[in-house]
Formats: sequence, C-alpha cells, structure tokens
Amino acid sequence: MTADPLVQLTGLDIGYTRHRQVIPAVTGLDLTVNAAEVVAIVGESGSGKTTTANAIIGLLPPNGRITAGSALVDGVQVAGARERTLRRLRGSVVGLIPQDPMVGLNPTKRIGAQLTEVVRLRGIHGAAAHAEAVEYLSQAGIPDPELRARQYPHELSGGLRQRVLIAIALAGRPKLIVADEPTSALDVTVQRKILDHLGGLVREQGISLLIITHDLAVAADRADRVLVMRDGRKVEEGEPGTILTDPKVAYTRQLIAAAPRLAHGGQLVPRFDVRGHERPEPILTLTDVSKTFAADDLRRGGRGFNALDRVSVTVRRGQTHALVGESGCGKTTTLRIALGLEAATTGSIVLDGTEIAGLRWSRLRPLRRKAQLVHQDPFAALDPKFTVRQSITEPLLSFKVGDRRSREARARELLDQVALPTAYLDRLPGELSGGQRQRVAIARALALDPQLLMLDEPVSALDVLVQDQILRLLVDLQAALGLSYLFVSHDLAVVAEISHTVSVMSGGRVVEEGPVAEVFTNPRSPHTRDLIDAVPGRAATRPAVDVHS
Repeated sequence: MTADPLVQLTGLDIGYTRHRQVIPAVTGLDLTVNAAEVVAIVGESGSGKTTTANAIIGLLPPNGRITAGSALVDGVQVAGARERTLRRLRGSVVGLIPQDPMVGLNPTKRIGAQLTEVVRLRGIHGAAAHAEAVEYLSQAGIPDPELRARQYPHELSGGLRQRVLIAIALAGRPKLIVADEPTSALDVTVQRKILDHLGGLVREQGISLLIITHDLAVAADRADRVLVMRDGRKVEEGEPGTILTDPKVAYTRQLIAAAPRLAHGGQLVPRFDVRGHERPEPILTLTDVSKTFAADDLRRGGRGFNALDRVSVTVRRGQTHALVGESGCGKTTTLRIALGLEAATTGSIVLDGTEIAGLRWSRLRPLRRKAQLVHQDPFAALDPKFTVRQSITEPLLSFKVGDRRSREARARELLDQVALPTAYLDRLPGELSGGQRQRVAIARALALDPQLLMLDEPVSALDVLVQDQILRLLVDLQAALGLSYLFVSHDLAVVAEISHTVSVMSGGRVVEEGPVAEVFTNPRSPHTRDLIDAVPGRAATRPAVDVHS
C-alpha cells in the first residue's frame, strides 16, 4: 500500500491583493512531495517558487491568500487553516530555510539564543538545550560553533548567516524541510557539505526536502524530481536526467543554456584568456594588507581574530579581478578595505594612484565617485522607505550631479540597462523580488559613472536567466566604458564567465593567484582543487541544447 504524499497541492491558485484587486501569483499548480523524496522547483524570479513555499508552511504575507484549490501537508488542509493549526505544522512537520538570512534572523539576539529557542520547543532545556544548539551549528558546517553561538547576526558573513538558518531548520527535526535558495550565499565546498547533509537526512531519517532554487546545477545533482515554473504556472516536470537531456519546452532549454555549469557540461570554461597578453596598468593595488578584529570576549583574555594576513591584490584597468574562497576567508573584508569602509591594520591600499590607507573622510569621499560598491544583500543595502527612483538618484543628489530632469532621465536609463521596466521607479524594495532588488542596487552603483565597481556576490540572489543577463551587461559595460571590477564570488562558474584574473583565498590568505584560464585549468593549490571539484552540475552530463528551437 502506497503512503499518502507528505505534500499534495492540487489546482492551487495563490494571489496577492493590491488596490482591491487580486493579482495571480500561482495558477493551477499540482505538486506532490513524498516521504524521503527530494523535489526541486526551479524558475526565474517572480515565477511563483517562493510563494508556493510560503503557502505550504502558511507564511503568506497579509495580502497573500490561497484563492482556489487544495494544499494538504501531512494530511492537514493548509488552505483556509487557522493560525493555531498552522503553528502545529511549523517546525515539527515543516521546517523552513528562508532565502534572506538577515530577514530570517533576529538582529537583537545572539545566534545561540535563537537556536536554543527552537530546541526548547521540543522540551529540552538548560545546558542540554545549549549543547544541542551548538551541535546543530556544527552540523550546518559552521566553524568554531561555540564562538559563533555568542555572536550576533551582523557579526557573521552572509554565508555563515545562511548556515545558521539551516541549523535552525534542522533543530526542529521536521518531516519536511522547505529550502528556499538554501545555498545561494554559500561557497561551493560548504554548499556541497550542506547538501550532502540534507541528502543524508533524506536517506537515513526519511525527511523530505523541497528545494526552491534558481541554480539548475544544484537541482540536477540533488533532486529526484524537478518542477519548472514560469509566471506562476508549472511548465514541465520530470526526473533531472530527462529534463536536462530532453526538455520539452523552450523555456527550460533557455534556463539550461543560461546556467554556465550546465551549458559547458559541468566544466569551468573561462571567457577570457589573458595569458601572454600585455598587462594594463593597475587601478587598485593592495600590498601586504592585514586586518585584526577584536573578539567580543577580548576583555576576558580572548585573542583578536585575524581576518586578513598579508594579502596582496591587483586590479588592472579595464579588467576583472575575482576573489574566491569559502565563506569567512576574508573576501568581503578585503573588498571593504579596498573601498575605505574598513581600516587595514597594516599594509598599503592605492586607488587610482592615491594611497587611501589612513585618509580622512573629507579626502576619501571624493574618491567614492571613482569606486562604487554593490553589496551582497540587496534588501539590507536598499532603504525600505525609498522608492526605486529615490534609491538610484540618491548618489546623484549626494554629489550634486545634474538637475531633477537629468536625474530622472539617468534613473530610467539605468533601469533599462539592468533590465527592469521603468514602471518600477515608484515601487518600494518590499514590492520587488530578491533578484529585482539586486538589479536596483547595481543600477545605483552605476549612477555616478565610476571607473571601478567592487561587486560583493552581485548575482548570487539572481535566477540563471537574469544572472546571465547581468553578467553579459557587466562584460558589455566593461568593453564600452573601460570599467574595472573587483568581483567577489563563491561561484567559480560565474567567475569563469566574467573574470580575467583571480585570487583564491583561504583563512585570510591568498593561496593562489593568476589568470583565470591558468588557475582553473591547472590549479596548483590543493584548496583550489577542492573548490573546483565541489562545483555542482558535474553529474548533469547532457548534449548541447539549442535554445532557439
């Protein structure tokens, strides 16, 4: 006798109320998730993936509701259920790993306290609850879990915060884990560890896993079934091998072709090969830069934390230099020091011929027009009360560039460059998807026509189609305007698509550097080889897909 599915969605319609009208977000969706099964939902931003996940766990926003159909979770009808019923499902039946770690974590509570809250719901208290919370942090791949348990979310990197969310989901010991982009902020080695762990739970404990992702390589490697969504509808469903080798619809073929790892059969194929070419002059040089942060228990005899140890990096004019490595290896700290947002403990930082180490704010600020930063987390980077228009024109106002009419024209031009309709100018960040927010952040960084962009995981929140579009845009802008990029990423396939040279970092040090074509095809460092071996998509071998057929 076949057991009933853990999740069974039938003819599900979900809509959002806006201006007294219900705007459809999901239409006629049929989906099942069986016990010990891994199902992946893939599609571009706005396709309805996250809306579906939120409906399953009963966390639709106030203006969102199920308008038709059935949603059974462990035999309980979620559609129209009361909050008391939904609370019984959350945690013990369904655990959620949300997409945005800063929204998913309480900024006022230490990490350990947030984990302990979940453990206490299972009747475990005192020292045992704390010990179990630390153990879940360890299981989620967090180094030095005792130290991290004492820290606050803002003291962790984006990747570490994402791993905390994974630990919180695991702590409830649910039957189903709904993972909404669970590894988008993680480097490939930790991504592999996390997905291996989640896969182990499926095999050993019968936990089901619903992965919401724009990363087709992850879906292809990890899922038993893949469901492709577009504009709120299911357009294709099947086993990964079938979807990748014989996609039935053109949209699926477009998704596959836009995913670098799948488009190249799981191999890293650098776009640029600068070996043997004349090297342009540098626009940014970091020499022997070190950075030590004081630990929060320093007054109790603790030692400072060495974030960087004699790091040297060169970004050349008109080229892209990438920083890659595991979360917490010092990539973002290097970038922040390069922009003058963080002071180096020792070392030299030269931007366009000017030594910026130790400069006062009044002398450093004019240099900000030459170098702009795109943050990893677009929701945290954008003022939630600012419209898109205000966010993009804010740098122009700050530096007193142009008048109201020229700034409006510039905002429209920039939205067009990052593939957003001008109708979005009056929207707030909360009305945009994660990918759309990141495109606004990129547009804002381009507003002042900088010579150098420092990009901290700029496409990690984007679906593959938009990611491909943004990467092409960055390449085209570089060719047209002579822009230079310092590009931080954990995605080696993305680095291969955009970068000329690369520095591989580990433990706050540069362990290997050189042209991407050399480092990725002939890595000398064992750490670099580990990163390359962990790139997902290698199990997804398939013939070339004609995206135009």
